[in-house]
Amino acid sequence: MKAQGKVFKYGSNVDTDVIIPARYLNTADPKELAKYCMEDIDKDFATEVNKGDIIVADKNFGCGSSREHAPLAIKAAGVSCVIATTFARIFYRNAINIGLPILECPEAVEKIKAGDVLEIDFGTGAIYNRTRQETYQGQAFPEFMQNIIAADGLINYLKNNA
Repeated sequence: MKAQGKVFKYGSNVDTDVIIPARYLNTADPKELAKYCMEDIDKDFATEVNKGDIIVADKNFGCGSSREHAPLAIKAAGVSCVIATTFARIFYRNAINIGLPILECPEAVEKIKAGDVLEIDFGTGAIYNRTRQETYQGQAFPEFMQNIIAADGLINYLKNNA
């Protein structure tokens, strides 16, 4: 499984209230949530993101509340992967549960710039920066997590493998 897209880059401690502001939590419709994704940190994100694009952030991405709306909004906006130095644990679990690939790779976060184009191989964890002609090694997903992501989330995986 691979992804390719342009980078949107953010700093540390991007919390779930920034990813999807609480004022929009009156819906669980992913398409509606996507319209407001990252609005309070990057007002142009929802209109500029394209299917396949990638979010890169520093430490503790997805901290704050345990709401599943945050990774859902990111995925519905078309983001193919989030790369960070570290993730808040509940965000990490919620992302995998809905089939949003995430990778931890401090070296990539340090070297990647906004607007770079990346190609990611989830099977190996390799992150290839096409813009800078560099490769970074992230942690590959275990096979069972790759299967959950390929099935578009845990519920679909369980339905297909019960």
